Amino acid sequence: MYELMASTAIAGFGLAGLGVAAYAGLKGWQGWLDLKRLELAGHKGGSHDGRSPAMERIEIADLKERIRKLEAIASCVDL
Repeated sequence: MYELMASTAIAGFGLAGLGVAAYAGLKGWQGWLDLKRLELAGHKGGSHDGRSPAMERIEIADLKERIRKLEAIASCVDL
């Protein structure tokens, strides 16, 4: 009986871990897509909110830096 409960618990923890990893991966993918949308919007040349192209490039560079830091944190690397 104990072996059945242990196997069930291990399977449950594995499934929960897989769910957390899938959720984190999907959030990362969505962030990457948002970044690419910002980059594509910057290449069109039209800024609807009054920002200059230089400000948009600075914002994209800032977002890339934030993503790099989050990836470093996710892989347990100190900056």
